[in-house]
Amino acid sequence: MPKRILTGTVTSDQNEQTVTVSVERRFTHPVLKKTIRKSKKYRAHDPKNEFKVGDIVRIQECAPISKTKRWEVLAS
Repeated sequence: MPKRILTGTVTSDQNEQTVTVSVERRFTHPVLKKTIRKSKKYRAHDPKNEFKVGDIVRIQECAPISKTKRWEVLAS
């Protein structure tokens, strides 16, 4: 099964080797037929601490690295 790849914006880089990435998805509401924006935050592994707040990054699923980290930042 292929690993999911998502694109989002870095919202926090305060932790060592970790960035918080906000990923936004848009979809049409099934009843109202209105476009809705929802966002979700993912904690991703950044081994070199190279990404800062505001950067647009791609993250990929990986094996669990810690209690909350299940994603890794792809080199861009």
